[in-house]
Amino acid sequence: MPELKIALDFRSGVPIYAQIVEQITRQVLDGTLRVGDQLPTVRQLAADLRINFNTVARAYRLLDENGLISTQQGRGTYILEKPTPDHEQRLRRETLSALTEQYLAEVRRLGFGAAEALEAVHEALKRQGAHEEDG
Repeated sequence: MPELKIALDFRSGVPIYAQIVEQITRQVLDGTLRVGDQLPTVRQLAADLRINFNTVARAYRLLDENGLISTQQGRGTYILEKPTPDHEQRLRRETLSALTEQYLAEVRRLGFGAAEALEAVHEALKRQGAHEEDG
């Protein structure tokens, strides 16, 4: 079983189940988790993350509805399939949206406004652009 890495931010304002969905989806899209890989049981992941069982169950249910995982009674939960290009694009956009929400929640928590957040993004993009041109 590959090591599933989930880092929760309880202060972000993003629901915990959504953070789990986003992080597992991202790990499928970037190849960290592959077709056939087994995920921890709902109970095990809840214990590992020290969160409510129902929170993990909700995340797994959403991942199942999205066609990314399959839970087989008595056997476990597995990565079902690599998403089709269209589905992958939709999942990538959803992941970007979730990351943006996390960023904005943290920006608000730190007391910054929208203009400052946008300025920080523009500055970071400029730096990234400079690094991409150098590389």
